Amino acid sequence: MRVSVLLFAGLAERAGTRQLEVEIPEGATVEFLLQQIGQTAPALASLLPSCFVSLNQEYAAPDQTVPANAEVALIPPVSGGEDSSRFLVTEEPLSADTLIKLVSNPHAGAVLTFVGTVREFTKGQRTVYLSYEAYAPMAVEKMKQIAAEIEERWPGAQVAMHHRIGQLSIEEIAVIIAVATPHRNESFEAGRYAIERLKQIVPIWKKEVWEDGSEWKGHQQGPWNPLAPADPTV
Repeated sequence: MRVSVLLFAGLAERAGTRQLEVEIPEGATVEFLLQQIGQTAPALASLLPSCFVSLNQEYAAPDQTVPANAEVALIPPVSGGEDSSRFLVTEEPLSADTLIKLVSNPHAGAVLTFVGTVREFTKGQRTVYLSYEAYAPMAVEKMKQIAAEIEERWPGAQVAMHHRIGQLSIEEIAVIIAVATPHRNESFEAGRYAIERLKQIVPIWKKEVWEDGSEWKGHQQGPWNPLAPADPTV
């Protein structure tokens, strides 16, 4: 059956709509509905664990059955949720403006953004497109770990990381990192640290597709790898 799901606040902003149309079988539970919402709107996937579902204007338990013709709404948390959106793996296009808003704060004197794009030539070899894959739940947790490391080394720093997966064409954005710090030197140092550390421990892989072949690549070095140096000259 077809269910219309109402969205509010940051959920509607993230999805780009205030109503989703989701297909579920009769007798499906709220938990199943949430899984389908995540597939229908991947941009919401990282926020769903902290959301609630209401059926006919009453909060519903995960094992509750979704009745036909019910008024269904996805309710964002009253507080929180923003931290979840600071760290995201998605199939949707990325926006630097979005990340800048997530880290901007009254104590920041500088906001640095790193934008990684798909280049056409690497060492003389022409890339047709890249395909990214991730172990998304672990990737988000490792992004949070990197942010914690940065906030410990550069007190007052605020970090956001979004990485896109799926097939990306030349010049499309694959990753954006935003770092807000009280002073500009810290933002440069912390931003470099963030992208190098991301390459080390975040489980994301890319398949480089060339005119005459392809290859999967990843830079993960495991939990035993020492922290990446913050010095940009290294």
